[in-house]
Amino acid sequence: MSQHHPDLADEQAYIEHAYDCLETSRLAAFRVRGLNEASMGGTFQARFERNAFDEQLVRRLEELELGDASLVFGRIDRYAESPDQLEAFHIGRLAVADEDREPIVVDWRAPVAEPFYRATGRDAMGLARRRHFVVEGRKLLGIEDELFGEGHLGVGHDEGLDEVAGVVTAGESGLRGYSTLLATLERGRTGTLGDIVATIQAEQDEIIRSSQHGVLVVQGGPGTGKTVVALHRAAYLLYTHRFPLEDQGVLVIGPNRVFLRYIEKVLPSLGEAGVRQVVLADLIPGVDFLRPDEPGGDTAEAARIKGSERMSDLIDNAVRDRERPLREDFEVPFRTGYVRLSASDSAKIVRGARRRFKRHNAGRRAVENDFYTALAESYRDPDIGRREVKDTLRGTIEVRAALDSMWPLLTPAQLLHDLFGSRALLKLAARDVMSHDEALALHRPRAASVDDVRWSQADIALLDDARDVLGPKPGKGGKIDDRDEIRTYGHIVIDEVQDLTPMQLKMASRRSLSGAMTIVGDLAQATGPLAPDEWDDVLAHLPDRKPARVIGLSVGYRIPGQIMELANKVMAAATPALRAPNSVRIGEVGPRIVSATEHSLGCTVAEEVQALAEAIPGASLGVVAADAMIADLSGALTDAGINHGTATRTGLDAGVTLVPVSVIKGLELDGVVVVEPARIVSDTLHGLRALYVALTRSTQRLTVVHGDELPAAMR
Repeated sequence: MSQHHPDLADEQAYIEHAYDCLETSRLAAFRVRGLNEASMGGTFQARFERNAFDEQLVRRLEELELGDASLVFGRIDRYAESPDQLEAFHIGRLAVADEDREPIVVDWRAPVAEPFYRATGRDAMGLARRRHFVVEGRKLLGIEDELFGEGHLGVGHDEGLDEVAGVVTAGESGLRGYSTLLATLERGRTGTLGDIVATIQAEQDEIIRSSQHGVLVVQGGPGTGKTVVALHRAAYLLYTHRFPLEDQGVLVIGPNRVFLRYIEKVLPSLGEAGVRQVVLADLIPGVDFLRPDEPGGDTAEAARIKGSERMSDLIDNAVRDRERPLREDFEVPFRTGYVRLSASDSAKIVRGARRRFKRHNAGRRAVENDFYTALAESYRDPDIGRREVKDTLRGTIEVRAALDSMWPLLTPAQLLHDLFGSRALLKLAARDVMSHDEALALHRPRAASVDDVRWSQADIALLDDARDVLGPKPGKGGKIDDRDEIRTYGHIVIDEVQDLTPMQLKMASRRSLSGAMTIVGDLAQATGPLAPDEWDDVLAHLPDRKPARVIGLSVGYRIPGQIMELANKVMAAATPALRAPNSVRIGEVGPRIVSATEHSLGCTVAEEVQALAEAIPGASLGVVAADAMIADLSGALTDAGINHGTATRTGLDAGVTLVPVSVIKGLELDGVVVVEPARIVSDTLHGLRALYVALTRSTQRLTVVHGDELPAAMR
C-alpha cells in the first residue's frame, strides 16, 4: 500500500466528486418526497399509491445515508473492445450517478464489479489493473495496485509503474489487496462488527454471489469472516433478487442479543435496513423468557430432551390427549326436562373433527357446533326450536365445561404449562416416544397462572412447535387473524447454527417459504446440548427441496497466528477430526500466560487489563470467564478503578467489557484476558470447545490468567 502514489490526488478528487453526486441525489429525493407529502387529498387509490411511492423514497434515502462508512473503496481497469482500450469503474458501497445519469460509482454487488473480488493471476477476468483504496470516510489514505498480464495499462501513468510503491503482480500473495486487507484488519475494533465490503476475498465472494436456492452451509473456523460473509450475502441477494425478496422478507437469526447488537450496523452500512434480525425468542410473541445466563432454567438433561426431535411427537400426543370424548354420558336439566349427550356420541364428534382438521384450534368450531346440535336434538319440545335451545345452552356453565373438556381452545403456553405441570399428562404424552423417566425430567412445579411463567431458552422451539400444531385461536365469528399465523421468509440466514437443536432447526425451517437458507457455523465451536458431529446431522432437520451445498472457509483473517497456535492445541483435543483455518497474520507478540493464587486472581486480572490498555491504547478489551465468575471479576475491576461494562447489559460499547463465556461466540475484541480456563472447561457443556471459542476472540493480544492448573491441552 502506498501513501505516496502518483494518482493519490486524482483519486481523492474523484472520491470528492462522488460524494458531491451522492449529496445531489439525496437532496433530489428529499425534494420529491416534499412534493409527495404536499398533496394529501384524492381517492383511496391515489393515497395508496402515494404512500407506496413515499415508502420507496424513504428506503432510497436510507440507502443514501452512509454515516461514517466509506463510499468508494476501489477501482478496476478492464480491457474493452481491444487490448489498447481500457475502461475504468470505481467500485463502492452503492451506485452513484452524476446529473447526466452517467455512473460515477458502481455498486459492489453489480455484475460488472465481480472481477474486483474474483480476478486472479490465472484468470484475470478481463482486468488490466485492480486498485484498492485505504479510506477513512471520504479521505483517501493510500492506494494499492494489482497488475494483471504485462501491466501495460495504456491509461494514466504507465512507464515505470512497477517501481511505484504499493504495486504488486496479481496473485503474488494469494490474497486480494493483501496490504489493504492487513491495514483494515489491524484497525481497532469499535464494539460493533464492521462490513468487509472493501476487502472481500475470492473464497468469500464465491459464497456471497452463489445461487440463493436451497440450503447453503458455510463452515468456517474463528476469524474466517463467516458472519460478515453471510450478512453480505443477504445484502447481495436483496440487490440481485429485489423482487420478490423485498416483499417476501429476509430473516437473520443470531444466537443471543449481545451478538445481534454486535452485528446490527453491518446490513444498514450496505444499504439494506429492512432485514429482520432476531434471536429465536423474538419469534414467539406474548410470553417472557429467562435470559441464557439467568438462573432457574432447565437442567442439562431437560435441555437435551427438549432439544430432541422426539419432543415434536410428544407435543402431538399432548394435543391429541386434549381432544378427548366424555368419560361418561352427559346430562343437565333444561326447562322442564333434560339435554343429553352420550359418551359414544361425544367420541364420534371428536373422531370426526380429528379427520377433518389438521390443526387443533381450527376444529373447535366444528366440535362446538356438533356438540350443541346433539344436545338440542336430545330435547324434544315442539314449542321450542333448536336454535333457542342452543343459544340458551351456550350460557350454561356446566355445558361449557363439558365442551372445554372435550376440545378446549388452547394457546401454546397453556398447552405446555398444563403438560409440564402434570406428571400424569407427561407420562400419557410420552407413549411410544420416550421413557417415563425422560418425560418426568421435564416436570416442573405448576405456576398459579400461565401468565406468571418465565420460559426457558429450550422452551422457545417447543412453544413454536405447539403453535404449529394448535394453530391460532379463532376470533369473533370463527375468523382467523392472518397476523397470528407463522410468517415465512424468502431467505433465512442462521449464524452459529451448530448450536441449534433439532427442534430449533425445525422452528427455523417452518419460516422458510421456499427452502432458501444460508447457515453458517463451525462444528469445532459447537457447545449446544446436542452438538452435531457432522453437517448431515444439521441438514437432516432443514428443508431438502433442493440439494444442500457445503462450502468451507479455509483462511483465518482476524486472529494472529501465535494465538491460533495455542487455540489449535485445544481444538485438537476437543475435535480431533476437524482442521483449523490458516491464519494470514502474524501478531506483534504471542499469547501471555500468567499464574495467580486463588486470593490474587481478581487483582491479577485487573493488572493484566491495565497492561493491555497501555499496550494497545484506545483498543476494545474483553475479560472472558465462566458465567459464575463474572460478578466477582466485576467487583475486582471496580476495586481497581477500571470502568467496565458487562456484555449482557452494555454490549461491547465500553472500553473494557466482561463477557460470560456463554455469549462470547461470534464476538471479537482487540485484546482479551481469558480467566481460569479450567473453570470454563468444568462449568460449561462441551467445555474444551467453549475454551477454544474463548481463546479465539482477540485480534491483537491474548492473556490467560489462571490459578487452577491449566487444562492438559494448554500445557
